[in-house]
Amino acid sequence: MQFWLSNLPSGMPLATLVRLAKLRWRSEHDYREMKQALGLALFEGRTWSGWHHHVTLVSAAHAFCTLQRLARDPRDVPQD
Repeated sequence: MQFWLSNLPSGMPLATLVRLAKLRWRSEHDYREMKQALGLALFEGRTWSGWHHHVTLVSAAHAFCTLQRLARDPRDVPQD
């Protein structure tokens, strides 16, 4: 059995609670994508400004990829 602890108001609809709980999975998925596909984990510099520059560019690339994915028409995806 699983339990979730929350400080949300007691009258919160169940559908909203489920949607908010699923946001955690989305965040973890995005972080994994940024590390593996977009190179977030590849930074080997030593300065704060270099790291900040790298993270900013990876975040911009992730935003671009997300917008491209959302703009795609689902009917254009080839079926297996």
